[in-house]
Amino acid sequence: MEVNEMLREQIFEIIKNQLEANDPPETKATLNRLKKEGFDDFRARQLIGQCVSIEIFDVIKNGKPFNEKRYVKNLKALPKEPFE
Repeated sequence: MEVNEMLREQIFEIIKNQLEANDPPETKATLNRLKKEGFDDFRARQLIGQCVSIEIFDVIKNGKPFNEKRYVKNLKALPKEPFE
């Protein structure tokens, strides 16, 4: 298994856990919205994964805590790619 595939699986697992716990609820709302906009489930999760990746990067690289406010803001802006 390639590194990118392993990383994607881990990010998808985070998304799955958020959906199951409905925490934050914006993850599920975003998934549903993106699917209504025509994205298939896999692509919608990839888009959400971009937002997850930003938070993971900030935690690891900068030692900052998970920024839920920024995460939700980025979710709401999808499918526009998150830059923050």
